Amino acid sequence: MQPTDKKIKAKFYHHLTFYVTIALISAIFLGYFFPEVAVKAEPLGTWFVNIIKVFIPPIIFLTIVTGITGMSGLKKVGRIGVKALLYFEIVTTFSLGIGILLAYLIQPGKIGKTGLPVTDPSNYTRHSGSDLDWKQFFLSNLTLQVLLFAIITGIIISLLKQRAQIIRKLEPITHLVFRLLKWVMYLAPVGAFGGMAYTVGKFGIKTLIPLGKLMLTVYCTMALFIFIILGLILRHYGMNILKYLAAIKEEILIVLGTSSSEAALPSLMGKLEKMGCSKPVVGLVVPTGYSFNLDGTSIYLSMATIFLAQLYNVDLSTGEMLSILGILMLTSKGAAGVTGSGFIILASTLTAIKRIPVEGLAFLLAIDKFMSEARAITNIIGNGVATLVIAKSENDFQEPLTQNIQPSV
Repeated sequence: MQPTDKKIKAKFYHHLTFYVTIALISAIFLGYFFPEVAVKAEPLGTWFVNIIKVFIPPIIFLTIVTGITGMSGLKKVGRIGVKALLYFEIVTTFSLGIGILLAYLIQPGKIGKTGLPVTDPSNYTRHSGSDLDWKQFFLSNLTLQVLLFAIITGIIISLLKQRAQIIRKLEPITHLVFRLLKWVMYLAPVGAFGGMAYTVGKFGIKTLIPLGKLMLTVYCTMALFIFIILGLILRHYGMNILKYLAAIKEEILIVLGTSSSEAALPSLMGKLEKMGCSKPVVGLVVPTGYSFNLDGTSIYLSMATIFLAQLYNVDLSTGEMLSILGILMLTSKGAAGVTGSGFIILASTLTAIKRIPVEGLAFLLAIDKFMSEARAITNIIGNGVATLVIAKSENDFQEPLTQNIQPSV
């Protein structure tokens, strides 16, 4: 018994999760007792996320290219791509609908029976600017650009006679990038500490009642979505949501500290491969999901939009709510590739709707940091579930490697 206990203890103290947890707890205490000092720690979190972002384009490019070229044929690539996009659209639309429904029922934007005491609603701007500039949106979204370029490159290489030689040359480059990233990930506790310390030191616990209600509503909705909707999806494919979450706990903690799902993208891909998903499926589905499968962002966008309508006493008809759902189905795509994605896409959505005062965005600034954590965590969990589902449906899943996420019998 003693050697086993020592081995477990050694593993515990040498695990990255332990140090990330300690960093988060320390950051919370620093932010609460010494907020002036904690706010100055912001560069640590920003610095870590920026380093990780340097790895995102090459990792997306290499994994997608090797994923496409490593498959038996382009027919399979197309089948996985179509299947993934169909899954993304169904699940994100469902998450948008849940957000609108619960925000309408709970009414977090109401103070008593009304919203803000607005004497003359016409004083507020229902944005009359131009519609969302999709060209500019694409040009500012590096994730979408790299994704498209990688897909085209992978298809071209698959058609070449020198395909096998190119694959052999790409493999060591891919291994090198991931090896460098592994060393960078040892800095995760530093990044998590900086991000959490700044958040607690800057905003404290003081928020307005409607904002507090919105936060609680969003977090509860995302929890219900994860444990019920995603849980049922995994259960259908013979897996357990709790064991899946336990398997990616390190990635969740990194996202919690940095408020960025991008910070955990590379390590999530490695975890999914260890769980049993084939490398080609992981290489295609995860990067694509970071642009098209943003469950957390979708819930937040729909709830925040209805919240602002309630706050400014804007009565929305059923038709207008359906219009909002349709607009959000478009504006929510590709949000992960934009810095401060949730807030930026919400602004774009309000601009397109031209019905809800854009001044309401100022109310959300104070809690956007907290909301970004909820969005990012839900996004990364949802993308992992999507990859497991696609791998299972494609029979690209190695059962012996999935003990950590299989339900107990």
